[in-house]
Amino acid sequence: MTKNVVIVGLGEMGGVFARGFLRAGIPVFPIVRTMNIQQAVVSMPNPDLVLLAMGENDLQASLKTIPAQWKGKVALLQNELLPRDWSEHLADPTVISVWFEKKKGRDVKILIPSPVFGPGSELIKTALETIGIPSEIKSSTEDMEFELVLKNVYILTTNIAGLVCGGNVKYLWIEQNALAREVANEVMDVQAWLTGKNLGRKKLFEGFERAINGDPEHLCMGRSAPARLTRAIGLADEAGLAVTKLRSIVRSLSENEKSASK
Repeated sequence: MTKNVVIVGLGEMGGVFARGFLRAGIPVFPIVRTMNIQQAVVSMPNPDLVLLAMGENDLQASLKTIPAQWKGKVALLQNELLPRDWSEHLADPTVISVWFEKKKGRDVKILIPSPVFGPGSELIKTALETIGIPSEIKSSTEDMEFELVLKNVYILTTNIAGLVCGGNVKYLWIEQNALAREVANEVMDVQAWLTGKNLGRKKLFEGFERAINGDPEHLCMGRSAPARLTRAIGLADEAGLAVTKLRSIVRSLSENEKSASK
């Protein structure tokens, strides 16, 4: 029997996955912003996978609307994702930590293979392989949780440190290594609180460096960097963490803004 996939959200990332599934001969049924998921399910086939491809800011609202008959088939790909983000709604989702980038008008840029775990792992791996994007299926929930934390450490550290030094990740790691490590350690403090686990800093730094070597010219600071710093501080406040470096960056940015406005 032919498998089929529902993709909720057809932005840049959703479009990449849609192309992969279609190249693999797997029909794709899209749900876009103007459609109601509960109503759409009536006209959709019984999917083998339901990929939620919207941005992280829209994930929680979307999880609340997933039909009961689809909940065992959901796959997630958002940044800053951890089990606590889906546990209230889903028991066993497929999760992929995306290590490729797709910007409007540009080809896909791959950093390192993207780890994936869960019931739909083989389907996702097959789709990505057809369009030349490497992935690797992890063997346990613990392994996948480590991969999610690693991606969070990479994104948050490069974005937040980039607010200070700018430049690309190679410059950050080589020329601003003390800054990178100080920010990364505080990000790891927050991630340890969020997961309730210390996942091993040596191994996280090794993975961090591997990702940097995957695309040394990758710019540190995206447009979401200020919001990510604000979220990290908010979580640190909830956890009662000092995160003195992150707070000093906030103060420095605030002082710079005041000086610029004079």
